[in-house]
Formats: sequence, structure tokens, C-alpha cells
Amino acid sequence: MNAMTPPMRDTRVTLSHGGGGKAMRELIDSVFTAVFEPDGTEDQARLMDAALQVPGARLAFTTDGFVVDPVEFPGGDIGKIAVCGTVNDLAVGGARPLWLSAAFIIEEGTEIALLRRVVASMRAEADKAGVRIVTGDTKVVGRGMADTLFVTTSGVGVIPPDRHLAADRVRPGDLVLVNGMLGDHGAAILAARGDMALSAPIRSDCAGLGHLMEAVLAAAPGMRASRDATRGGVASVLNEVAEAAGVGIEIDETALPLRPEVKGTCEILGLDPLYLANEGTLALFVPADQADAALAAMRARPEGQAATVIGQVIEGPAGRVSMRTLFGGARIVDMLVGEQLPRIC
Repeated sequence: MNAMTPPMRDTRVTLSHGGGGKAMRELIDSVFTAVFEPDGTEDQARLMDAALQVPGARLAFTTDGFVVDPVEFPGGDIGKIAVCGTVNDLAVGGARPLWLSAAFIIEEGTEIALLRRVVASMRAEADKAGVRIVTGDTKVVGRGMADTLFVTTSGVGVIPPDRHLAADRVRPGDLVLVNGMLGDHGAAILAARGDMALSAPIRSDCAGLGHLMEAVLAAAPGMRASRDATRGGVASVLNEVAEAAGVGIEIDETALPLRPEVKGTCEILGLDPLYLANEGTLALFVPADQADAALAAMRARPEGQAATVIGQVIEGPAGRVSMRTLFGGARIVDMLVGEQLPRIC
């Protein structure tokens, strides 16, 4: 907070903080703009970057809402996940993330201290990812209408003219890579809720992956596609890609990177870790002759040190994902039906 920013007199959000008057201005100036430091106070951000001037460059735009419960959890909070999730949605399409917006739906009674922690977390992740939060909005609703805090972020990035990542470009013979452990975020959220009396020390894998994607694209420019394995886990991502490309995908259970704590939690609760959410794990589809280079590039970064090959793309049947099991058999890995765990992002 700079010297010109008025101090907050209230310790909790009231309905007057959403009323458009002095209380609202005090909240915005003290909690949000003092940290995000947008250019000016207009109702829109006015943006320019040299990447936009490159012939053939394309804009990428994405938006996402975040309703995670609890708002703060081991390894992150709703602010961190909002920035990382939007950055990752841009990065998996080959875009270089540049700008974000952030809108907050705040429940009456929310602690101002909690808002400050969330906003500080967002600024820290934005700085780490090399993006700026340039515009936003706040709304305050009555008690019981928003469960503390909801956040919506939108992101804009630029795709260089020589990048063309899409699921329908995946071909038989490509290898399926992941950069990190599977299911950490979903298991961490489940443990943090305390409903199951679980005490496993699991932290969310929440991380921005724009820099990792740049490193992989430099090392393996023939990468076909990439997806972040969020809701529905890696199983849903594989099914979406197999259907879009009209190919089959076969994965190896012995190759899946899983923490013992996550496996144990899933065994106790009857969950399948392939369907647990991740917030810092990508599935990448790479030609076989570039897989080693892609793995080396990921392992050189902290968010990719567990990178490994988990399977391969095959001729068919089109749209089918199967897994070679620990016992030498095979089973179908279908799309998730329903929701294993709601309110995880």
C-alpha cells in the first residue's frame, strides 16, 4: 500500500462496500488497486505489446470462474488458482499469456484480511507468470449468497505465427507425457475440507505453467497438442483428445506418477486418481522422436521434475482410451460421469 492509499477502517466486508460510494472506493483502492497497480482508472484496460505487431500472430482469449471450497488450502488459495488456471488455459494452446482481468463476488462478512491474502497471492503468481492484472470488478452480496468469495478471471495472450497446437493434430505413434504428479490438487482439497478426517500431508500442485510450455515448445517444436488436466483429471483430457483426433490412446498404469498419499486416499474413499483434478499438471502429445527433448526441458524446471511418458497414441478404436494394468490386463478409461468431487476449482 502506498502513502496515497487510504487505510481500511472496517475489518469485514459490508453491503456498503458494494454500493458504489465511499466505502466501495475505499475497498477497491486499499485492497485491490494498491496491489494490482493498473494503468489509470478508466472502465477498460488499454493494451499494447510488441507481440501483437508480428504478422500472423493471433490473440488467444479465455475466461474461467473459481468457486473452490475451502478458499485457502495447502499449496494455494482461490487467488492463486484463479491466476494459474487462466495462465495455463492460454499456455496449453501455445499462447504467451500477457494480461488478466479479475472479478470478485464477495459475501457480506468476509474478512478484509482474507481478501488481502488472496489479492497478494494473485499479484505474486501474476508476477511469477509474467502477466499483469489490468482490470477488474467487485460485487458484494448478502450473507449466504456466495460462500465467502468467488473469483472470475479472463486472460489474453498472443500465439506466435509458427505455433499450431490442437487436439485434432495428434497422430498414431505420438507419446503422451505429463509434467507432474497426478491427483494432488483434488486430494489436497478433499483433505482440507476435513469431512473425512483425513490427515495425509498433501499439497495442491497449483502452479502457472506458461514458462514450462515455452521451454517445451523450444525443445520440441513439433508438439501436437497440450491440455491441462483440471476437472475430470487426466482421464477426461485423454478422452477429449482421442475423440477430437479420431485415434486411440493407451496408457500404462505402472508409469503413472502418483504420490503414495494420493493412492492411499483414493483407495480408502474408492476414488480413481485418473479422474482427480490437477492444477499444475499438463498432458502433452509429442512425436516420439521429440519426446526425450520435451522431457529434458520439463525436468529442468521445478514444475516439471516428475515429467514422464505415461502412454502412446495408437490407430484405434477411434476415441477409446485404455490402460494396461499392473496385472498385465487392460481396461477402458472412460469419460467421468458426474463429479467425483465438486467445488475443487
